[in-house]
Amino acid sequence: MHYERRGRSSNRNFGPRRFPPKPVEIGKEYDVEILETSRRGEGIARIKGLVCFVPNTKPGDHVKIRITRISRRFAEAEAIGEAEEKPAETEVVEEESETEETTAEDEETE
Repeated sequence: MHYERRGRSSNRNFGPRRFPPKPVEIGKEYDVEILETSRRGEGIARIKGLVCFVPNTKPGDHVKIRITRISRRFAEAEAIGEAEEKPAETEVVEEESETEETTAEDEETE
């Protein structure tokens, strides 16, 4: 005989909490900026909100990392080199240096 339960939903949240899918994958490489230092002395970067611990880095470093381990709430990575410069940033720097050269030429002609 089957009894029906009243007033209770069958969707109980007693099991383990589900964590959203991670924005990183093991073995993939990312360009990140180290934002702070952990208690263990590792650099901390965030990739779409996920904390990534990177040893042998310090705040302010722009590095390329490779993900080595993914846990429920964080990831661990290794630094594999300096991050590549973005082309848009280099274009802006070139434009600024050109305007400085033209102002220097203008001052020499006066």
